[in-house]
Amino acid sequence: MKLESLAESLRDYLGATRKHSIKNIVNMFDEKGTNPSFGEDAAIIEAGEEALLLAADGIWDRLMRADPEWSGYCAILVNVHDIAAMGGRALGMVDIFSSSSPELSEKVLKGMKAGVEKLGVPIVGGHIHPDTPYTAVDVAILGRVKKDSIIYSSTAKEGDDIVLGIDLDGRVHPSCDMNWDSTFLKEAAIVRHQMESMVELGERHLLTAGKDVSNPGILGTLGMILEVSGAGAEVELDSIPKPASLDWDRWLKMYPGMGFIVTCRPENTARVIEVFNNHKLNASRIGKIVPGSHLDIVRGGERATVFDFTKHNITGLRPVKGCNQ
Repeated sequence: MKLESLAESLRDYLGATRKHSIKNIVNMFDEKGTNPSFGEDAAIIEAGEEALLLAADGIWDRLMRADPEWSGYCAILVNVHDIAAMGGRALGMVDIFSSSSPELSEKVLKGMKAGVEKLGVPIVGGHIHPDTPYTAVDVAILGRVKKDSIIYSSTAKEGDDIVLGIDLDGRVHPSCDMNWDSTFLKEAAIVRHQMESMVELGERHLLTAGKDVSNPGILGTLGMILEVSGAGAEVELDSIPKPASLDWDRWLKMYPGMGFIVTCRPENTARVIEVFNNHKLNASRIGKIVPGSHLDIVRGGERATVFDFTKHNITGLRPVKGCNQ
């Protein structure tokens, strides 16, 4: 596949384009663009020497229709990821569950229970709508982190290296072909150890920015970092860890189950990769942060722009005004 065609396909992918409405919602509540929590994986609430991390995530309707049980599991997985991505540890969750179908309810709740058991984060309350014509699950999560260990997504700087830590030991999920399942069949201790990689990186102050890889895929998630950091990036396509069985277009759009994309100063790159490797994640330097507004992919002498943020949006968010994080 030509790089230009790949770039266009990634730019138009629904996992990225469905994020476009975020800007309008944020503008409603933060007209002056001064709240640093918007654009992050979790809101930051100061609590003495620590900070509380508060996040919420819902499950894509397309996933719910394909596999209710897997949706319930992912509702837990994605929320715990949001806390880990900021260097924190999750404390507990509440959920809002909507369904009038006993059969679907059982499947969703079975999946949620599996997620709780896998990740060790309890559901401590919630709310139910037992009479809706649809089935949906949304989860909110609370975590905590040392103030000086918070990993922001808005602080990538020119000259940083970009590192991807991801688990290639998985499978394409049987009912969801855009999900790389690298957690469900693994021992709970391994999955929790992988999550702890970001806690260690935050506490060792090895990163300048980071985010968990989510629905926009590897490059779409990097694009969200670039939007709020006001920076560009150059990514070497062949440096991205990839299962041999998948082509680039499919892999770069997948939700990977366990994956983090981070930035760091070049002198820390080897240590960042070592931490990911020690936590049983495949890791590689995949590119660098550059001046400007382009996210480019390169291979050999070929180059293509996936996002030009003077013309394209993912979330549409930009660096927070007056923020010196």
